Amino acid sequence: MTAAASFPPSDRPGPPGPLSGVRVLDLSAYIAGPYGCTLLADQGADVLKVEPPTGDNLRNYPSTLAEESRAFIGVNRSKRGVVLDLKKPEDLAVLMRLVREADVLVHNFRPGVPRRLGIAHEQLELLNPRLIYCAVTGYGDTGPLKDKAGYDQVLQTMTGMCALQGQRGGPPEILYGSVVDYYAAALVASGVASALYERERSGQGQYVGVSLLRSALTMQSARLVWAGGEPLDIGRDMRSGGVTGIHPARDGYIYISANTAHFWAALCRITGLHDLAADDRFDTVKKRAANAGELLARLHAALATRTALEWEALFGDEVPCAAARQVEDMFQHPQVLAEGIVGDFEHASVGSYRGVTRSIVFGRTPGPVSFAAPTLGQHDGTLER
Repeated sequence: MTAAASFPPSDRPGPPGPLSGVRVLDLSAYIAGPYGCTLLADQGADVLKVEPPTGDNLRNYPSTLAEESRAFIGVNRSKRGVVLDLKKPEDLAVLMRLVREADVLVHNFRPGVPRRLGIAHEQLELLNPRLIYCAVTGYGDTGPLKDKAGYDQVLQTMTGMCALQGQRGGPPEILYGSVVDYYAAALVASGVASALYERERSGQGQYVGVSLLRSALTMQSARLVWAGGEPLDIGRDMRSGGVTGIHPARDGYIYISANTAHFWAALCRITGLHDLAADDRFDTVKKRAANAGELLARLHAALATRTALEWEALFGDEVPCAAARQVEDMFQHPQVLAEGIVGDFEHASVGSYRGVTRSIVFGRTPGPVSFAAPTLGQHDGTLER
């Protein structure tokens, strides 16, 4: 078996990005690894998604799209896609040729799997000493849980995130939206970029490890502080209480933040609650939280006179706030449109759709045009068999 040019020159139109010329092999599945590679693609990297014959499991997630998973499309933009069965010697040989030309390889296999497949870091660095090898795991490379499969909501529950959601004293609640996965994806992109920068000085690649456990705890760094001499079981809830939170309006809900004296005074003035601004029972964040019962009764009565959108317009820049919207509202939100965050794509099977275009803005090297996620094996023709 011979391979054509493993990474043919990218034909993406548009200016170069800061990572243009960087070649990435994405062997990962689900969200954390794949979206980390998408963030690299946003910055101009040439990403080749390598899937098994059954495809990335995210392709099988429930979706109202007839031809493809909405989740897969959203997570895997700006990549070419090929199918390789790494259990077959001939397909593994193709991957090895790709590795020789690659700058980065990302996978999310459990720690013992890469060695069985013949693609562990110490095996691949012999082929390509400059390779940045990024492994995304559930719990890390060592310890009693290292071989367990890791999933976003499992790690949310394990690390205390769910216990701090919802009402105080209520049951734990999941944060929907795969927040741990997406944060881990950001760490993948950041870690890989840092390793590429270091390689420019040393000429050597290295191993980059990202775990969902480490990501979930890093997200809670403000809570995860245990000072010497203090009891372990103390209050770690960062919510200020009182005014700050989501409140009902005449129609809909609005989030209000009034933690500074300036914002508190503006809130009282605009809602007509002038007496509260002069009441020393409410003149600090702690006092407003301690006297929330009386305070919220007055505030909710005032908010009930207008809709959430009306209050949002009235508060303007004077009170940090947002009317609660559906995610669908973001497709036509004027700020989203002004920033060009959402754009048009053409997908091989879905057809035209709108979705997120890129995550970071670069002034001098904005990067090439984003394109739709690949269908399974869409670019197999780039590999001769």
